[in-house]
Amino acid sequence: MAQALALKGSKKLLNAWAFYDWANSVYSLVISSAIFPIFYGALFRVAGIERVVIFGGEIARAPLISYVTSLAFVFIAIVTPLVSGIADYLGNKRLFLKFFCYLGALSCIGLYWFSLENIYFGLVCYFFGLVGFWVSFAINNSYLPDIAFPEQQDGISAKGFSLGYVGSVILLIFNLAMVMQPDVFGITDNGGEVAEIKAMKYSFISVGIWWILFSQYTFAHLPKGYKREGERKNIVLNGFRELKSVWHQLGENTRLKRYLGAFFVYSMAVQTIMLIATYFGEEEITWGSDSERTTGLIISILVIQIVAIFGATVTARVSKKYGNINTLMVINCIWVALCVYAYFLQTPMDFYIAASFVGVVMGGIQALSRSTYSKFLPETTDTTSFFSFYDVAEKIGIIIGTFLYGAVAQLTGSMRNSTIFLGLFFLIGIYLLTRVNSTRK
Repeated sequence: MAQALALKGSKKLLNAWAFYDWANSVYSLVISSAIFPIFYGALFRVAGIERVVIFGGEIARAPLISYVTSLAFVFIAIVTPLVSGIADYLGNKRLFLKFFCYLGALSCIGLYWFSLENIYFGLVCYFFGLVGFWVSFAINNSYLPDIAFPEQQDGISAKGFSLGYVGSVILLIFNLAMVMQPDVFGITDNGGEVAEIKAMKYSFISVGIWWILFSQYTFAHLPKGYKREGERKNIVLNGFRELKSVWHQLGENTRLKRYLGAFFVYSMAVQTIMLIATYFGEEEITWGSDSERTTGLIISILVIQIVAIFGATVTARVSKKYGNINTLMVINCIWVALCVYAYFLQTPMDFYIAASFVGVVMGGIQALSRSTYSKFLPETTDTTSFFSFYDVAEKIGIIIGTFLYGAVAQLTGSMRNSTIFLGLFFLIGIYLLTRVNSTRK
């Protein structure tokens, strides 16, 4: 513990923590947003089918991956507090950071064998890739108040997201080159498998290797964590008890409680947009051809990632001058305008413009939300439990947000109506943030 306290605020420790974003963000971009969705659709198109028999029933490809994703987030919401409790009582959350890092990375490598013939194995790898990414991300977040002083947290949080955007874009560009020009990389059609699909499979391996390789710098410098003193029986359930304890402590910390309420509402909309943006562009935008659609969506993803670097950095600077809550309210106002704008999108150029603004506010709101929560925490060494609560709230928001988005789209027959619905969440978030700003300590 003495060593961790001595290192707190040091440049080496801060950089090591932020560098985990460089290591794991390739998953969220290459697997979640870009290559895997294209790969998944291509498998069905090449096979000439839209439905597959699984667990004794027939299901279409889109609902299948959606249900697996939702199930993964339910699992994540349950397992995160379990890990939190065990890590606190063992005093070694770095061990769990490593475990879930390797679980996610090896699952990405396992996606190389994803096929319609091996659908169960492929879905298991997809499932645990999500689990590994999000649980390790939550554990790394919980280190923030341990390694940085309050005045450092906005800047280093923004730096972490910026590093993640830069690293993921670098690997995505390499993978896209491999997919679009497989012959240049010596990848050819083999055994009936199209070269482009083979290249996508190699990209999954590259994500796993990148994630494992670059996380080693983080593991080498982060402290093990604080050991929780006291009774050690039933440590598996301690995480849930600690969530209950955090909930009770929120009653004594009005500012933190009100901020969490606001965060839960607007984050529900932010995370839903992150997950469905590509599908919205594919279905609602008028593209000239299939190739233009694929290229256009990839360009949009790259634009969001690159602009987000700028957004995270500028937001951190603005928050220093105007305060975190005021800055978050302005960002939420921009999100409202974007949701309204999205309703009227028609052309690829419209979509590119929206992607640019989404990138600015996406990077800003994620980094600032994380550091604001860290600043509002009471004096405690039990940071894992507080960030576990934060993460569980975010995941429950994702489950609710994606379900409601799909329900509105299904009931009204258009995804455009769902964007207006999400705008209402940002409006509610703005109102709740005004209550945080007016709260006295």
